[in-house]
Amino acid sequence: MAKILLIETATEVCSVAIAVNGAVVALEEAPDSLNHAALLTLQISRCAQQSGLALSELDAVAVSAGPGSYTSLRVGVSVAKGLCYALNKPLIAVDTLLALAMAGKPPVQTDRKKKNGHLFFLPMIDARRNEVWTSIYDHHFRQITPAQPLILENNSFVNFITDFVPLADQDLLVVSGNGMHKVLNVTFFENTVMSAVKKCSAQYLSDIALKMFQNSDFQDIAYFEPLYMKPPNITVSNKSAWHEK
Repeated sequence: MAKILLIETATEVCSVAIAVNGAVVALEEAPDSLNHAALLTLQISRCAQQSGLALSELDAVAVSAGPGSYTSLRVGVSVAKGLCYALNKPLIAVDTLLALAMAGKPPVQTDRKKKNGHLFFLPMIDARRNEVWTSIYDHHFRQITPAQPLILENNSFVNFITDFVPLADQDLLVVSGNGMHKVLNVTFFENTVMSAVKKCSAQYLSDIALKMFQNSDFQDIAYFEPLYMKPPNITVSNKSAWHEK
């Protein structure tokens, strides 16, 4: 059995889960905490208690790899790396946008899909103001475009889609994630569907993490870095310049 600890801190959600062979057996979430550093280790401890598993019994640690907030991602990745070092377990990095896309798949077929249409998936992570980070996936969850920032204004959404996807009338474009509401403020396709999945969650990593574990798709613990939406805001001190004078 593959026992995997799942850590999600790419956005405002701080979430931890433990999955056994892809089935989530423990879940802890703080939907709007923005206090990941204080909560994460407590959530891991609670998940271990819920599952009845000791951390030493885990087979791997999976972490959401972004794109996401610099500070939030650093917290999740640092804790994941520390656990992997201490427990001698492999590190799995899960694409945050792919996890959102797969979680946002409609549970039932639609009228358009019944007419031999295809599903396309557009997960969106809020990047402040009118910007999101996104990527397009086809109905097999193959990535059509790399993760990239998109400013949503006027016809930018429609132009972005048509540049990469020949969207037919019978196709559906499924939008998910905490940036999806911004699409409503611009021109969008009639066959756009808003998913019920609006926020990230550690439970959404389970299927992807299991497949990566089975394929031994692991990261180098020392060198792995997540995908940050934006670089950190660093203020350079003027003290050195003052001393030189």
